[in-house]
Amino acid sequence: MQLGINLGYWGAGMDADNLEVAKEADRLGYAVCWAAEAYGSDAATVLSWVAAHTERIDVGSAIFQIPARQPAMTAMTAATLDSLSGGRFRLGLGVSGPQVSEGWYGVKFDKPLARTREYVEIVRKAMSRERLSYEGAHWTLPLPGGPGKPIKLTVHPTREHIPLYIAAIGPKNLEQTGEIADGALLIFPSAEHLEETTIKYLRAGREKAGKTMEGFDVHPTLPLAVGEDKDVTALADAFRPYTALYVGGMGSAKQNFYNQLAQRMGFEAAAAEVQEKYLAGDKQGAAAAVPHELIDQTTLLGSVDRIADRMKEYAAAGVTTLSLNPAGFTLEERIASLRAGTEALERAGLA
Repeated sequence: MQLGINLGYWGAGMDADNLEVAKEADRLGYAVCWAAEAYGSDAATVLSWVAAHTERIDVGSAIFQIPARQPAMTAMTAATLDSLSGGRFRLGLGVSGPQVSEGWYGVKFDKPLARTREYVEIVRKAMSRERLSYEGAHWTLPLPGGPGKPIKLTVHPTREHIPLYIAAIGPKNLEQTGEIADGALLIFPSAEHLEETTIKYLRAGREKAGKTMEGFDVHPTLPLAVGEDKDVTALADAFRPYTALYVGGMGSAKQNFYNQLAQRMGFEAAAAEVQEKYLAGDKQGAAAAVPHELIDQTTLLGSVDRIADRMKEYAAAGVTTLSLNPAGFTLEERIASLRAGTEALERAGLA
């Protein structure tokens, strides 16, 4: 199992530190550094900056939002980043959520699976440097009856095949991801529940495409907080607002993929309470309602040995790359967490 690093969103006041974290991850041999986007910093600019200051580590979009870009533009960006980084780019895609898609981009959040499938087909076709023509329900290229003609991408990516990932949570999205992508980007994964909530759907998609799980990157991101085992409860409490935000506030009462995932993991009543309080404006109450077990199952907490044991569980459950989001108020604390992650992987015998 390999390790990655997830920098999250740029512009939160820790930008200089984030670059140092990426450089340290590069030095330590981490496999990939991801950057996210929502409605603040864009991932492409951040990744080009990180790639320019690192040597070996891959850089990946987690995620480029599908409603934000036409698929041909995404292919252009991917090819450019792969060329500039010397073949170190990984393309992560996702549909975002209804609030961002419709409120920020003005793109209707409907038929996300069909849109994703067409988007991936167009991106792959463009990156392969075929002349681009496509007829689908959501995109038609070139537009009929006009001056447009099939055009070929002029940039040559360093690699013939740029790895393509999809951020997936729900069963149907997971199955489609297994069918059409090279990897799945996961959040809030529990090793104890990974088979029934995630892997079985990815496997079904791979089988639909006539493939096995061999070579497919099951790639979750987990917050990491290092400390003494006797302090695990306090370490977990620091992630209550983070968990409450996703389980309670990422989406509407009817459409919150993270809340549905928590329910599938057996936390039905708690997930409902967290969401009810969060949407009512009681963020503190929502955080307090998050079960300790949910946080502990979806983070890496405690001593290096405890974290190593958890890494073994994730590897046994089918995880192939584990990206860390190292906690810490200072750069030194975050760097120490990165180093602890490397040490834990070695102690687990997974390096």
